[in-house]
Amino acid sequence: MSGKTASLSAEPISAADGRSLESRAPTPWELRQIEAAPKSRNRIAADRATCALPLVLAAAVLAQYKLTPNLNDAATTDVYTCFILLLASAVLVKFVMSFFSKKTFEKLLEKAPLYTAAFLFFALYDYATIKTGILPLPYFPWPDRILNGIYEDRALLLDCIKNSLILLFSGYFAGAAIGLLTGLSAGLSRRVRYWVLPLIQILGPIPSTTWLPIILIVAASLFGGSVFLIALGVWYPVTMTSMQGVLNIPKANFEAARILGAGKARLLFRVALPAAMPNIFQGLTQGMSVACTALMVAEMMGVESGLGWYINWQRGWAEFAKMYGAVIVICVTFSVVNFLLSLVKRRVLRWQEGYWN
Repeated sequence: MSGKTASLSAEPISAADGRSLESRAPTPWELRQIEAAPKSRNRIAADRATCALPLVLAAAVLAQYKLTPNLNDAATTDVYTCFILLLASAVLVKFVMSFFSKKTFEKLLEKAPLYTAAFLFFALYDYATIKTGILPLPYFPWPDRILNGIYEDRALLLDCIKNSLILLFSGYFAGAAIGLLTGLSAGLSRRVRYWVLPLIQILGPIPSTTWLPIILIVAASLFGGSVFLIALGVWYPVTMTSMQGVLNIPKANFEAARILGAGKARLLFRVALPAAMPNIFQGLTQGMSVACTALMVAEMMGVESGLGWYINWQRGWAEFAKMYGAVIVICVTFSVVNFLLSLVKRRVLRWQEGYWN
């Protein structure tokens, strides 16, 4: 191991801050490079071919779209072509960069099968709709029509995204704050836990969307009722994980803090909260999933604006292309929200080994 480390220090592997391995500890990625067995030329060539495969599939998608005749001479535009070219260009940039960066090469090699499957899906769906009609129209519009539907209603969709995010985060932050307060209190105090546990056992197994009919009757406004519905769904996982995170802290940590003169506030913010943070973020991640589900149900059933409302509205007018487009927008929007949450999680938990890179 010492010989490998010495040989690695002579290689051009350096951190973002420019420090050499001799003056710092190696990162997990660098340790993997040390322990990895050398690849043969055939293996390297196969890996390069795997990285190039998404580009080959992208070319096949464009060739099928342009050269294969459409069913009943259906009209198409260049929007779908631009979309595929944009995705292929992003892959091409990574492919070129992979020749100069080993990290980029490894990431592209890992993601290449997924990119290939995505382009293959586009090819198969286009073939099954506008080319052959295996999936009947108008219930399954072709990709070009869906993208044009998104573009035509872009202003309304942006407004719906804004309203959905306002509703989502209003309920999410309210439920997370109450759940965090409840979970930490129950974990630190046996008396609080005595009263909270029965409430968790009663409300926990019941999906928050079950209360929608009652909320529609009782709530003073649809927005307030929807916020309550989302907050209730977020409250349960955050409460449970926060409480378990505090209960799993060794008692010796609290005793040592008390010996050093820590009061209740310091025990909470200096001992309990940092130690329970991994569990808390697990609950926050689960709560976001529940919140997104509750948001769609609330918007489809009562709220008069948002992405869920837009889907229900377009379905009523048999505008299936725009309906599918809104589903895609929802997937992208929620993916971005979860990505941002994961960035916050990585930042806060950067002290954990799994978040070094």
